[in-house]
Amino acid sequence: MRSVQKCRPAGDGTGGKTDAQPPSVADEIDYVESSKENRSDAQEVSGRRPNGREFQEVQVVSAVSLQEKIEPRMNTAPMIRGFRQIAFLTVISRVFGLVRDMAYAHFFGRGGLMDIWTIAFMIPNLSRRIFGEGAASSSLIPVYSEELKKHPERSADLARTAATVIFVILAAIVVLGELGIWWYCRSHILIPETRLKLSLIAVMLPYACLICTVAVLGGVLNAHRHFAMPAAAPIVLNIFIIGLMCVGVWLFKLPNETLVFVMATGILLAGLTQMLMQMIPLSRYGVVLRPAWKVKTEAFKKIMILMGPMILGLTVTQLNTLADILIANGLSGSEDKGAFFMWFGREVNYPVWAGSVSTLYFSQRLYQFPLGVLGISLATAIFPVLSAAAADKDEALLSKTILKGFQLALFVALPATAGLILVARPLTAVLFQHGQFAAGDTAEVQWVLIFYAIGLSGYFLQQLITRAFYSVKDSKWPARTAMIAVGVNITLNLTLIWPLGVKGLAMATALCSYLQVVILWLILRKKFNLSISVKNRVIFAKSLIGTVVMSLFGAICLFALSKLPQSRFFESLRLVVLVAVCAGVYALAARRLGNEMLGLLIKGRKGAKTP
Repeated sequence: MRSVQKCRPAGDGTGGKTDAQPPSVADEIDYVESSKENRSDAQEVSGRRPNGREFQEVQVVSAVSLQEKIEPRMNTAPMIRGFRQIAFLTVISRVFGLVRDMAYAHFFGRGGLMDIWTIAFMIPNLSRRIFGEGAASSSLIPVYSEELKKHPERSADLARTAATVIFVILAAIVVLGELGIWWYCRSHILIPETRLKLSLIAVMLPYACLICTVAVLGGVLNAHRHFAMPAAAPIVLNIFIIGLMCVGVWLFKLPNETLVFVMATGILLAGLTQMLMQMIPLSRYGVVLRPAWKVKTEAFKKIMILMGPMILGLTVTQLNTLADILIANGLSGSEDKGAFFMWFGREVNYPVWAGSVSTLYFSQRLYQFPLGVLGISLATAIFPVLSAAAADKDEALLSKTILKGFQLALFVALPATAGLILVARPLTAVLFQHGQFAAGDTAEVQWVLIFYAIGLSGYFLQQLITRAFYSVKDSKWPARTAMIAVGVNITLNLTLIWPLGVKGLAMATALCSYLQVVILWLILRKKFNLSISVKNRVIFAKSLIGTVVMSLFGAICLFALSKLPQSRFFESLRLVVLVAVCAGVYALAARRLGNEMLGLLIKGRKGAKTP
C-alpha cells in the first residue's frame, strides 16, 4: 500500500511562516495528484471506495486550486478607479464643450464664419492630438514606466527632456508656420474669407507649443496613476472660450469678425493656465519642471524611435476626420467661389455647399462625446496598467488585461452606438437649434451624426488596441494599418461625397475605423497568442443581446414620442425620456443576463452573480 503521508509544498497558506518560495504550477499539479492518491489510500484503509459525491468534491477543490495558480491574479481596481476619475472629469469637460458648441451655433450658425473658425482652430488642436495626446505622451508612458521601475533617479530628467524637446520642436514648427502665413498673405491677392482664415491661424498657432507640452506632462502624471489634473485641463480651455464669447457679445457688443480674434487670444491664455495646472502635482512626484536636454540617453532614444510611427498609428481617427473637413472645404461651393469648378475644361458642380465644414464639426462634436467620456477614458486608464505589465514581462497579465479591456470597451461601446443613433434628432435639436441654427441645419447634422455613430464601436476598440501595441513598444503595426485606413478613407471620401454629400464623408470614416481594428486584432492575436475563450464570448454575447433589447425598447419609445409637437420643450422631453429608457433597459438587461461588466464598472470588482 502506498504511503498516506504526502506533504503540500511550502507556502500553502496554512499560516505557518516559511522562507520557501510560493509553490509553482508544477508543484500544485503534484499536490493535486497526491491529494487524489491520499484520498484513494485513505479509502483503502477504511475498506471502502469513494462514492461519486466525494470524488466530485476532490475534483472541484483540485480544479479551483489549479485555476487560481494558472490564471494571473489581476487587480482591476486601479484601472477602474482611473477610468471613473477620467470619465467623470471628461464628462464635465465635454459638458462645457457642448455649452461652447451651443454658443457657436447660436452666434455663428452653420455658415461661412463658423467654417473659417473650425478650420483655423483645427490646426493647433490637431497638433495636440497628434504630437501631444497622441505620439508624445503614448511613447513616453511605457518608457517612463520602465525607467521609473529600473532607474527611478533618472526618471525626472527623462520627463523634463521629453517636455523640453517637444516644446522646442513645436516652437520651430510654429515659427516656420507664422513666416509662411506672412509670406503667403504678402505675395498673393486673397479673398476676404481666406485672409480671415489665415489671420486666425496665425494668432492661434502658438497654442500648439503649449498644449503639446501640457499633454507630455499629463502623460508623466498618468504613469504615476494621477489622472485628475490631465483630465481637467480641457475644462479650462472651454471656460476661457465661453467666457470671452459671452463677454464680447453681451458686454462689448463686438461683431462676429472681431469676436473670433478675442476668442483666439483666450485660447493662448488657456494654454498657459493648463501648463501651470500640470506643474503643481508633478512636483509631488519629484518632477520639478525646468529645461533639460539629456537626449543621448537610451530611454529618450526609445521615445523618439516610438514616436514617429505613433504619429500615424494613434491619430488615425483624427487624420480621417481632418481629411473629411479638408475635402468638404475644398469641394464646397460658396458665394465667393461660385457653384462649380473647372475640371479639364469642363464645368463640374460642387457636391456640397458652404456650411458643410460646420455640419461635420457639429456632428463630430456629438459622436466624440461618448468616445471621449468612455472610449478614450478607458484606453487612458488601461495604458499604464498594460505598460507596467510589459515592463515586468508578465505576458499572462498583459494578455488578460487586453481581453478585459475589450470586454469593457464593447460593454459601453455597443449601447453607446445604438443609443446615439436613436437620439440623433432630439440631441441635435436641443443643443443647437436656436439663434442662427435653423431646423434645416438640424436635419443635416442629424444624418451626418448617424453615419458617424455607426463607427463608434470601431473608434472605441481602435483606441484600446493601438495602446496594447504601444505598451510593448511596437509602434510599427499601428502606423502601417493607419496608412492603409487613411488611404482607404480618402478614396471613399472622394467616391461617396458625390452621391451622398457630407454624409458620405462620415460613412467613409466609420467604415475605416473597423478596417483598422480588424487588421490590428488579427496581428495582436498572433503576437500575444490571444484566444477568445468561451467565457469571453459569453460576455460579448451578453453585451450584444443587451444592446438589441435596449434598441427595441428605444425604437418603440421613439415612435410613441414622435406624435408630440415639434418644439424645443418636446424635443427636450424626447431626449430625456429616450436616454432614461435606453440606460435603464440596458442596465436591467445586463443585470438579468448576469453580465459581470456591470458590477465591474459600478463596484470596481467582478460583479456578484445576479439571479
